[in-house]
Amino acid sequence: MSVMDATQQRDAAHEAASPVPPTPAASSRFGARFALGILLPVLLALGWEIAVATGFAQGRLMPPPSRLFKTLYDLAVTGELWRHILATLARVLAGFALGTIVGTLVGALAGASRLAKDIVDPTLQGLRSVPSIAWVPLFILWLGIFEESKIALIAVGCFFPVYLGVFGAIASVDRKTVEVGRMFRLSQFQLVRRILLPAILPAYILALRQGLGLGWMFVVAAEFMGASEGLGYLLVDGQQLGKPDQILAAILTFAILGKITDGLLAAASAPLLTWQDAFAPKN
Repeated sequence: MSVMDATQQRDAAHEAASPVPPTPAASSRFGARFALGILLPVLLALGWEIAVATGFAQGRLMPPPSRLFKTLYDLAVTGELWRHILATLARVLAGFALGTIVGTLVGALAGASRLAKDIVDPTLQGLRSVPSIAWVPLFILWLGIFEESKIALIAVGCFFPVYLGVFGAIASVDRKTVEVGRMFRLSQFQLVRRILLPAILPAYILALRQGLGLGWMFVVAAEFMGASEGLGYLLVDGQQLGKPDQILAAILTFAILGKITDGLLAAASAPLLTWQDAFAPKN
């Protein structure tokens, strides 16, 4: 091999190892994904708006998007919408935090101890099948119609996905990986930090996202318990007063808030999973 060939190979290796500057295509990838994500709802909304405007549909029980946005605008101008959003958001975050803490601790205990699993798992699997609305009268008797009962109901909804995620992730850790750590004489703390925690982290983050989604579902049932503010209250008020535009506006707000909070949770957890070499589809 000549000196020139060796130099060329060295330069090629240096260029391959050097960081590639971001390209315009890479910087616009997020925008393209966002546009694709909102394409379907925009087309559906536009189609329904045209159907109502042309008289093909009445739009009495299913108002067109223009009426929904007007309802949201009127609620926002008066400040009522923000008051309901803040009340619901505070309940969801409080219930999510409580359910996540308890679900993580119980799931870790059941996953690490066969005795604990045999004691708590059968009961929790049975309680997991209880519908959310079935807890409402019980929590009203126990905690009244104030914030405690609402937060407790949301925490129940968040608890089960987190518990199952942690319990299943620990149970699915490869035994050979743990044995390799013991061969290298890792302490119990090092074994948890360097092997068990990275192994369960992807499933745990997915369980958190599922728990947060259920928290948004359970908050509707929670706000049926005598709430005077919140998006669930808007739903009940719209039903009692015959306002389908207010009902759909509240549902749309639920969807937007749920998507935003899920995106924030996914973005916050993304740096923790940069080591993961997972499959990524090209198209």
